[in-house]
Formats: sequence, C-alpha cells, structure tokens
Amino acid sequence: MGTDEVRKDLRAAAAARQELGPEYEDAIIESFLEKLDAREAQRRGQDLEYRQRDQVLEAVGLKRRETDPGGLALAIVSVIAAIPITAIAADMLGLIGTIVCWAGLVGINFARTAARNTPRRP
Repeated sequence: MGTDEVRKDLRAAAAARQELGPEYEDAIIESFLEKLDAREAQRRGQDLEYRQRDQVLEAVGLKRRETDPGGLALAIVSVIAAIPITAIAADMLGLIGTIVCWAGLVGINFARTAARNTPRRP
C-alpha cells in the first residue's frame, strides 16, 4: 500500500469533513475505509499472483530472480575486475590475451546463469 497515497486520501477526507461538516463524518470515514480495503484487496491479489508464479517456478525446479542476488553481484564484480585484467592481459599478451581474458569472464557469468536455471533434482 502506498503510504503517500494513504496520506493524501486521509488529508482529502479530513478536508472534506471540515468542508461538509460533522453530519457527513460517517460517510467520509466509510469512504476512506472502503478505499483502504480496496487497496488491501488489490495488494493481496498481487501477492496471490506472485505466490502462484513462485509455485509454478518451484514445480519446474526454478526460483525467482529476486531470491538469488548472487548473479547480479557476480556480474558487477566481473565488470569491475575486467578493467585491470584486460589491461594486464593486453599488455603482456596483446589481442590474444585480451580475448582469453574476456572469454574467461563471459564463461564464468554464463556458467553461473546456467547453474541457476538448471532444475533442482529432489
């Protein structure tokens, strides 16, 4: 639920209460609570969709990307490490060294991705 949206709606309800007077207070409160309930129902519906997707992925032996941050960390470290490794390889071995260096970096990242997407066996 968006906290900013809730605050905005609450401020609007308070302003409407001041403008319309106390005789409409119950209607304003009910309207505000209905909006909160609708947001909560929408959030629960989205949670249900995510859980169903997770169950499908789990059934085929995969897991969501959000639960596996290691791939992103490896990619970042690879890019950072690639700069000095490329410089050293190019200085010592030239183009062949650069190609071998980058083939190794790409191979490591590819192996990580392939291992993550391989179904787990029970």
